[in-house]
Amino acid sequence: MGKRFPIPPFTEETAKEKVQMAENAWNTKDPEKACLAYTENTEWRNRDLFIHGRDEVKTFLTQKWEKELNYKLKKELWCYTDNKIGVRFEYEWHNQSGEWFRSYGNEMWEFDEYGYMTKRFASINDLPIEDKDRKFR
Repeated sequence: MGKRFPIPPFTEETAKEKVQMAENAWNTKDPEKACLAYTENTEWRNRDLFIHGRDEVKTFLTQKWEKELNYKLKKELWCYTDNKIGVRFEYEWHNQSGEWFRSYGNEMWEFDEYGYMTKRFASINDLPIEDKDRKFR
């Protein structure tokens, strides 16, 4: 695989670009597309799940978007270093019963020299909301 620009070391501009690319990919709700940002042996912690490798990421994302309907995500750069990015995010979704939630959290990302994410550690909390209180339409 080739390089996935932007690549480390990050500047503020390239870190923001990487965050926007991740937001755009996840908002497609396409596991095939979204998982391409990660290395074959990527390591994740998502809530209480430990995920290893791109194939497990694809499975995880498929299940996530089958459960979290009308998913809409917003990410914001929190901080960055040479090959690491910290992100604050929130997203809204509803379950099969039509109950809405806003999920908040932070992610810590680490990238290889080719611009692929090797590590993703996410802490997430869910807040039940009313349809009238949604931010993302």
